[in-house]
Amino acid sequence: MLTNDADAIGRFMAPDWVIIGTDGSVDGRERFLSLIRSGELTHDVMESRDIQVRVFGDVAFAVAEGTSGGQFRGQPFRLVERVSCLFHWSNGGWLCHSTHLSLIRAVPAEA
Repeated sequence: MLTNDADAIGRFMAPDWVIIGTDGSVDGRERFLSLIRSGELTHDVMESRDIQVRVFGDVAFAVAEGTSGGQFRGQPFRLVERVSCLFHWSNGGWLCHSTHLSLIRAVPAEA
């Protein structure tokens, strides 16, 4: 994520990947990657803490606390979020099918 390389990020996402944002919005893989490709969305912070993973055969569920930051459409952001992701083991690797973000708090972008 910190390289803002849409192709590299996309390799970890299933074709049907969906993200639920901290505001409750729902978006898909192509739109998310197009925001990164265009430079409208960039990240300079992406940290995870307290990671918990549950594996059920070829499906895994991960929950963590994370800090993400960067710029969205020219506006800086820094968010502390609860993140949950659903993964499926396919063709020799884990692909993310769903990401859900819940806002814990916003912090000043300079922090």
